[in-house]
Amino acid sequence: MPAASGHRTASMSARSFRAALTGNFEVSPGYRLLSLRPEGSPPAPKPGQFYMVASGPGPEPLLKRPFCYFDSTGDGDLSMLYKVQGKGTRMLAAMPDGVILDVLGPLGNSYPMPKKGQRPIIVAGGIGIASVMPLIKKFGPEARVVFGARSQEDMVMRREVSGFLCELHGCTDDGTLGLQGTVVDMLHELAPEDDSLIYACGPKPMTRAVVEYAAQKRLKGYASLEEYMACGIGACMGCVVMTKKGYRRVCKEGPVFKLEDLI
Repeated sequence: MPAASGHRTASMSARSFRAALTGNFEVSPGYRLLSLRPEGSPPAPKPGQFYMVASGPGPEPLLKRPFCYFDSTGDGDLSMLYKVQGKGTRMLAAMPDGVILDVLGPLGNSYPMPKKGQRPIIVAGGIGIASVMPLIKKFGPEARVVFGARSQEDMVMRREVSGFLCELHGCTDDGTLGLQGTVVDMLHELAPEDDSLIYACGPKPMTRAVVEYAAQKRLKGYASLEEYMACGIGACMGCVVMTKKGYRRVCKEGPVFKLEDLI
């Protein structure tokens, strides 16, 4: 989820490494959880950062796929949640345990932490839950989570989210789970306090709506943007977006931006 928003970036610490695939199972129709065991000791990721992962051990496809950092284990394994929706992810979904993949990361900047007295409100749309899950894990009961999706099947990992004892509010477009409506409809119902800090990741229409809502309510926060990426290091300029501070590369100056800087 793969501009300078004024907060920290760790792209300079990113490096290429090889990793063994240790898990690649379906968590919901069309969604899978990938687990990788890196060789050596690559830099530890921060919430909001991402990796560029090869779809297989061979040279095709040429370009790696960007995946948000989702979780890590005590033995060093990294996990990434992804949606199977193209040639690269279909290839990756078929890879067995033990396959060695080329990986680049961690890339991009990270979510800044709340200041004292600020209560985090985490807004996720569909696969956007992958980017904010480390925040949910970190904040636990302190967090209010608004999780929206097209349908119940697209609200992946919701049981895992509930396991962190956060205040979870679900909504779906078709009404199969939670409120029938959008994440902004849910935000209007919750009426967040002025000292709330929003963290958002989801499809572009959702992000636009959250940016507009935050501006109307004068709330601060951050959003991780979803864009197609080719290189992941800012060289190809393929993920450039316009912000109030000019054009910015999502992979380099982002993927996390202040809501107030987004157009």
